Amino acid sequence: MTGSPSPASPAQTPAAEALPQAFPVVVLGASAGAVQALLELLPALPSDWPAALLIAVHVPPDRDNALVPLLRARCALNIEEAEDKAGIAPGGAWFAPSDYHLLVERDGGLALSSDEPVRHSRPSIDVLFETAADAFGPTLTGIVLTGANDDGAAGLAAIVRAGGQAIVQSPDDAFAAAMPRAAALACPGARILSLSRIKTFLMELTTS
Repeated sequence: MTGSPSPASPAQTPAAEALPQAFPVVVLGASAGAVQALLELLPALPSDWPAALLIAVHVPPDRDNALVPLLRARCALNIEEAEDKAGIAPGGAWFAPSDYHLLVERDGGLALSSDEPVRHSRPSIDVLFETAADAFGPTLTGIVLTGANDDGAAGLAAIVRAGGQAIVQSPDDAFAAAMPRAAALACPGARILSLSRIKTFLMELTTS
């Protein structure tokens, strides 16, 4: 396994120094079974959803991320493929492009990296989660969904160390149980929820 890109090192800066955030931010990672899981979750969210969603899904490097047009046609949310130096806002979801890591900079903006794969994956869920934890600290929620490896477990643990909230899809409810099982082991205090309860959590998310 190659090393993580340097911006992704967890807990480099104390969570107390994280960027003040005027709206909730949710980071979400998924792999095998992601399409059906996201088709269950995202179309339920309204255009005035008060949070921003950043998503890393394992996509083959030689293919475009087809999830963006698929979900754009079905969602009220603003669905975008992340671009380097872009900002985020409530009511939107930003997907890591195929073959790029998606990172969050300390000012809350997005960055893309073509550094080596992490845990054989680019985009890496861990890279997104760890950099978002550094940027947003206790205002961040991390969600690990279905998947067939352990990407996301270390990143979810970084979110917890920064004071954020950890949610894991129940392995019994997931298409592929390995990823949520690894995340639950790494974060014993995480909330273990079915996909339908994760949908309810997202729909009820507020700025309070």
